[in-house]
Amino acid sequence: MEESWYPSMNPNDSIYVSLGGAEGLHCLVEVFYSKVQAHPQLGPLFPEDIAPVLEKQYQFLSQFFGGPALFSELHGHPMMRARHMHIPITPERAEEWLQCMKEALEEREVEESLRVFVLNRLAGPAHHFVNMPQE
Repeated sequence: MEESWYPSMNPNDSIYVSLGGAEGLHCLVEVFYSKVQAHPQLGPLFPEDIAPVLEKQYQFLSQFFGGPALFSELHGHPMMRARHMHIPITPERAEEWLQCMKEALEEREVEESLRVFVLNRLAGPAHHFVNMPQE
């Protein structure tokens, strides 16, 4: 197996830097949403024109992972739970979303310790967005 595109996680760097900055994060978001769109439970929750969703996800994750505060600069305070209230998010869907991210991180060959760190960082918000009980 060839060496990972991503460097080993440096505790002095932000997640944003560890994931490869703007280029690495853009690539990760693209791979992630290809998995989300193909997912039988998650795909139907998203619009057919996914480009604006990808851009907002990139902007949010950039900020969330310690990079430029793009989302806040362009859209104001994230208020992510409120922004997702129109989408039926169950505990199962939160886990499926995290699984898509796990697969995207693996496909992008992100080092295991960084993958685990990223997924743990995203687990809190993913479950915070839950707005309806299990179906």
